[in-house]
Amino acid sequence: MLKFSVPDMSCGHCVGAITKAVKEIDAAAKVDADLDRQTVSIETLAGADKIAKALDDAGYPATIQ
Repeated sequence: MLKFSVPDMSCGHCVGAITKAVKEIDAAAKVDADLDRQTVSIETLAGADKIAKALDDAGYPATIQ
């Protein structure tokens, strides 16, 4: 389980874009976003660096927690 802080995530559209970016890397990934805490928990077999790059490329720079 990976957990990222995503300070630019503020609404449902953001969550959708983040989920789409993750699923392009790992279609089987489970994404759980917490808008209040601006965190995303991701259950994936992909590496943290690969997921972080996908989030950054989607316009949501993230740091792993």
